[in-house]
Amino acid sequence: MVKMKRNGKISFIRKAVQAVTGLLANGHFAGFVSGKIYQGPLKRFCVPGMNCYACPGALGACPIGALQASLSARKPKLPFYVLGFMMAVGVLLGRFVCGWLCLFGLIQELLYMIPTPKLTIPEKADKVLRYLKYVILAVFVVLLPLFLRNDLSVSYPYFCKWVCPVGTLEGGIPLVILDKGIRQAAHFLFAWKLGILGIMVLSSVFIYRPFCKYICPLGAFYALFQKVGFTQLKVDTKACVGCGHCADVCKMGVNPSVKPDSAECIRCGKCVEVCPRKALSFAFAGREIHRRTKKPDKTKAHV
Repeated sequence: MVKMKRNGKISFIRKAVQAVTGLLANGHFAGFVSGKIYQGPLKRFCVPGMNCYACPGALGACPIGALQASLSARKPKLPFYVLGFMMAVGVLLGRFVCGWLCLFGLIQELLYMIPTPKLTIPEKADKVLRYLKYVILAVFVVLLPLFLRNDLSVSYPYFCKWVCPVGTLEGGIPLVILDKGIRQAAHFLFAWKLGILGIMVLSSVFIYRPFCKYICPLGAFYALFQKVGFTQLKVDTKACVGCGHCADVCKMGVNPSVKPDSAECIRCGKCVEVCPRKALSFAFAGREIHRRTKKPDKTKAHV
């Protein structure tokens, strides 16, 4: 077994950026006291990551929630702004958003840091489960809001209503605590969503970012742009010796030296930190923006 000292500078900066981004996106702190959702002009705009519209502190809208709201309207309309925003973010950043700008991603990572035995999903099952987020994007976010309607031709944001644990954590729980009327009206649906959140929280202790890997429709949408996006992970094939350290450290199950444009890569930078040959680097629009410059730590092998 190979053990390495790892420079955690990128990981520390990344978590700090995630935390600051989460605070900025939920900066209406008065809402956590009053239990009132912010309805000001900023709510017309989306934030890049998953962030519940109904959170008392939310200053912006969630892209997935905004998309469903347009599709589920009595007279569905093509959501030009929302789709344009999501596509622009996808092209510019891709799943960099998942690794650096999503508060729920940070929460999952902090839960995973709890010292417990960790679980590894069998490779075959993991590969199949990775497609689930695309199914959820297509079915719960697009198809059901468009076509499953009541007698008044009204539909619902089905993902937000029946699945999203982010909404339960950021919106449902605070509102149930702060608003007596909502608390009295919370019955089966809230219990159902609370159960899903509980599963996500518990599984995050043992599995790295299970929501991001298997459930998140926004991550699925951004993944579509990984190969053509501006933000890339680059491999210097002349420097790479195929040692496998980057694959060993990747908790998203990617081998960066072989497939740096993988749809599952969240651009967390762990592989850049541990590469002993400095063969991996971040790039934006083809220009390198970060490469590990320090001499690699000495590696000691233990049997």
